[in-house]
Amino acid sequence: MANQPAFELFAFWRSSATFRVRVALQLKGLSAHERIVDIDGGEQRSAAFLAINPLGGLPALQVDSGPPLTQSLAILEYLEELQPDPPLLPSDLLGRARVRSIAAMLASDTHPLITPRVKKYLTTSAGFDDAAWRAWQVQWFTTGMTAVEQRLASDAVPGKFCHGDTPTLADVCLASVIAVMRVFKISVANIPTIDRVMAACDAHAAFAAADPMRQVGAPAR
Repeated sequence: MANQPAFELFAFWRSSATFRVRVALQLKGLSAHERIVDIDGGEQRSAAFLAINPLGGLPALQVDSGPPLTQSLAILEYLEELQPDPPLLPSDLLGRARVRSIAAMLASDTHPLITPRVKKYLTTSAGFDDAAWRAWQVQWFTTGMTAVEQRLASDAVPGKFCHGDTPTLADVCLASVIAVMRVFKISVANIPTIDRVMAACDAHAAFAAADPMRQVGAPAR
């Protein structure tokens, strides 16, 4: 893209929401300078970062010298409007609604239940030990993936990805949740449609480049 705005992406290696933005940037041929916010060290709760995002969540995207954009789905929509080609939304009205619906099942209904702030509350205020926290993760990953599997199978659209033969916001959000499940070594059985879509995502260069294990700060494999 000619005259791309200057992007600074506040990021962390295993952040599922940051993964979404990394994939979208790759798909759109855009680039961003990353500033690492160490979630394990609590930097997302620092006064400096809370001034950027009062919720303390990643990612945040600063565009030129303007105010930061927050919330990964809003950032994805911004990138879609900034650089429409290749599109991450179908051309038809119902198709766009379907893709946004699947994306929301993942980014709004599944991922928020396993974020660091949820873990912090459960382990410090609700008496969760490591085993209880892992059971919580397995419960909500399984619930979310099973629902998405049913959705993809029941209103299937032909193609390699969630909606056709090119990646959409639905695939970006699906891969983002699977990516963090892989980091936590959690898998869900009997999701053949998701497994098929993920094989296409894994073979795509934009998704491979966003792999959490390839990011700055990731532990050695």
